[in-house]
Amino acid sequence: MNKTTRFQDLIVWQKAHQFVLKAYQMTKHLPKEALFGLSSQLRRAAVSIAANIVEGFRKRGKRDKMRFLNIAQASADECSYFLILIQDLHYAQTEALSHKLDKVSRLLQGYINAISKS
Repeated sequence: MNKTTRFQDLIVWQKAHQFVLKAYQMTKHLPKEALFGLSSQLRRAAVSIAANIVEGFRKRGKRDKMRFLNIAQASADECSYFLILIQDLHYAQTEALSHKLDKVSRLLQGYINAISKS
């Protein structure tokens, strides 16, 4: 088994990065009144998922890795709520983006499970 040496090789990071890009695209089209609140909050939380995966990847100790991956999980949950809110406010259709986020969350949980068993 090859050991991954770059965070860019992690499928979970790749999917999280794609989610960030899609979240940025979607929030471009939100109403102006959502720009400094909901839009910026979703973008910040989306970036936090990918950034914390990166930071956890480089940590040597299992405990440090898990802490950053848990933060990524919390940010994913935060994004999930923002997508629900955007949908409920009728600002945008969020089903496709929610599906991408679910995939990231499942991959992230699998990554956490693999690290905890190592």
